[in-house]
Amino acid sequence: MNKRRRKFAYIITTLVIGLLNIGCAEKQPPNVQIIIPETNINQDTTIGSLVEVFSPTVIPVEGYSVVGGLDGTGSAECPLQVRNYLQRYLLSKQQDLDIEKFITSKNTAVVIVQGLMPTGGEKKQRFDVKITALSGTQTTSIKGGWLYGVNLKSPGTFTITTRILADAAGPVFINELGQENVNPKTGYILGGARMLEEYKITLALRKPNFKISNAIRNRINELFGTEIANAVSESQIELKVPQKYKGQKQKFIEIVKATYLTESPKQTQQRISWFVRKMATEPDKKKSETALEAIGKKSTEKLSALLNSSNEQVRFHTARCMLNLGDDRGLDALREMTADKNSVHRMGAIEAVGAAAKKNDAVAMARNLLNDDNFNIVLAGYEQLRKLDDIAIEEEVIARSFSLEQVVAGKHKTIFAARSQRPKIVLFGTPLYCRDDVFVQSPGGNITINAPQGQNYISIIRRHPTKPTVIAQVKSSFEISDLIRKLCEEPLKEKQSGSGGLGVTYDDVIAILKQMCEKGAVQAEFELGPLPKIDLIVKR
Repeated sequence: MNKRRRKFAYIITTLVIGLLNIGCAEKQPPNVQIIIPETNINQDTTIGSLVEVFSPTVIPVEGYSVVGGLDGTGSAECPLQVRNYLQRYLLSKQQDLDIEKFITSKNTAVVIVQGLMPTGGEKKQRFDVKITALSGTQTTSIKGGWLYGVNLKSPGTFTITTRILADAAGPVFINELGQENVNPKTGYILGGARMLEEYKITLALRKPNFKISNAIRNRINELFGTEIANAVSESQIELKVPQKYKGQKQKFIEIVKATYLTESPKQTQQRISWFVRKMATEPDKKKSETALEAIGKKSTEKLSALLNSSNEQVRFHTARCMLNLGDDRGLDALREMTADKNSVHRMGAIEAVGAAAKKNDAVAMARNLLNDDNFNIVLAGYEQLRKLDDIAIEEEVIARSFSLEQVVAGKHKTIFAARSQRPKIVLFGTPLYCRDDVFVQSPGGNITINAPQGQNYISIIRRHPTKPTVIAQVKSSFEISDLIRKLCEEPLKEKQSGSGGLGVTYDDVIAILKQMCEKGAVQAEFELGPLPKIDLIVKR
């Protein structure tokens, strides 16, 4: 929109807001004082003014278990209390296991597992956990190991009868990139833990009252669907997150708090005018947006006047609110921001379109982002396409350990490696190829990738980490996806046919890919995702 049109739109918007002010000249919604019988609650009361909300965003969890698959770097030491617990736990999983031999083997190590379990998602939502070999033991490394399984409970409570909050299992990831001093006795299980139940939101009435408790329950169920709210007592209401707000638990809570307990047509229109005016004029636009979304689709007619505002912040909150209420008139304004490289609301607009627009509109927006110059924007577009299960992304599981994803669309040639939530390597701008004259060794020197000039395949050799002997050797094509498969797929067992791999771990393969990009063996950029945010510190 050019400056002349924007100026004209601003004049029109100002006139509309002026008419709203004339039609509702009060400085705030009038307090009609219509009393709900036997409750002493007037019509201007919001649910948030009556309750306290109890809903932790994360819950600390921990447990003890065993990492196996180590090459003599484990230890036999284990505190008696932990040993007794593990014996009962492991026997419950595999009755014919020789527990004593298993725990005392040099190829296993007892570890403490810690995590911050999110409570905003659905049952079985996955999250990262941190694992650490017990102090005071002779374990020197858990690299290359596999966490056999663990029951995660509240910290300090690890008896068999304690309530289980989550469980976890999977390959150990040790971050060796970007660190000078790597601790091989500490690692992560990326996305390896899962919640075992969905956590409800609790509303606690400040003044217990059965009639008010039931009124709140009825109002929430009226707006969000039956069985969302349950009044369990005169002072407590339990909420489930509706399907529309899955993954947006905090937003749902804010909308519930902003919901008026009762409504009448006249009062609703007055409230809409009030909050539209505040959206246009006051700094805290998120509060007005939440209030209007709580009122519902009735807000969109008066709200739509602000789509022509000269203030981008007003347009953003207006457009997002309307789209969340099912009104596509906000889509064009958000599209404009997703394409504007100078917009401060660009990422917010991308998330809004991805979450609330029709699938075809969201896919079209996300695909366009794959050609952006900013890789963070490219990554945001990719994430939206993954959520939408778009055909632009091809996915396969490698060695039961991580995902290999290929993004065909887009101009970027980039290898992205995730280090939290879910282990995955994403190849942007596929197919990606290695050049035909390459010699690269892994940081530890035990993996060699070699293709002399003129050779029509890549030789991959894996040597023993402490002995000068070759463990295995395989061939790969020059396509990076094939190279990754040959590096990481499990070796063939006796009498198996086909072509196996070298069993290289996820942390090792991303280190190799980084080195190949940096040395020019692959004409692509290399990008790393952030590490897990686990701030638990437990002294043992």
